[in-house]
Amino acid sequence: MLLLVYGTFALSASARALVQITTHFGEAPLAYLLSGLAGLVYIAATVGLAVGGVRGRLIALVSCTIELIGVLVVGTLSIADRVAFPDATVWSRFGSGYGYVPLVLPFIGLWWIWRHKPQPTDS
Repeated sequence: MLLLVYGTFALSASARALVQITTHFGEAPLAYLLSGLAGLVYIAATVGLAVGGVRGRLIALVSCTIELIGVLVVGTLSIADRVAFPDATVWSRFGSGYGYVPLVLPFIGLWWIWRHKPQPTDS
């Protein structure tokens, strides 16, 4: 289920950013570039979770951490400085346009990574 949600966000955030950047980039370049960054982070998290293993877990861990920092920083800035964010990003207002899923998702992702960490084997 987690992989499905990340995959959906990877697709939707990337598609949204692509449309925003190619059609009206000059209106809100910061917001649209941040949407692009969010899309890339969701893609990386999806790939990391799907691949698994040491490398996949590391990719997912880094991606979920960047996602958490991004949604907290962009969420705060989009409320504090509305002029800098004339159009919404996935992470604006803590993901309110997406039912706050972008705020909750990195916590669930990080929890899942921590909960499913490999157990040391006895040698």
